Amino acid sequence: MAICDRHGLPVAVHVASASPYEPHLVPATLDARFLADLPTRLIGDRGYDSDALDERLMTQYGIEMIAAHRRGRRSTQDGRPLRRARRRWKIERLFAWLHNSRRLVTRWERHVDNFLGLLHLACARILLRHL
Repeated sequence: MAICDRHGLPVAVHVASASPYEPHLVPATLDARFLADLPTRLIGDRGYDSDALDERLMTQYGIEMIAAHRRGRRSTQDGRPLRRARRRWKIERLFAWLHNSRRLVTRWERHVDNFLGLLHLACARILLRHL
């Protein structure tokens, strides 16, 4: 899981197995951030539309979660914050930049620490390129 800023540069990355539900990994990813400052808003897709996640992010971190509503759910946001969700392509661009590193595309590393080290190295390369 990764979090990027408004320019598409990595802010936090976290590695976990494929089985956990992604909204449960958001706090662990925020705790593994590179910067001391927390973002004020997070933009996610429909999978992150959860009242429990919204409440947890607001109380623990002071972060507003912006996610499109799932089908059949009543509206809890007006349309203004959802317009920010159009900028979600920037996280997709970050993953495309990370896939320029061949060792990250196919996980050849047996140990998670080795893979996380290579992921941090790729993030540092992206950050240095945009310095």
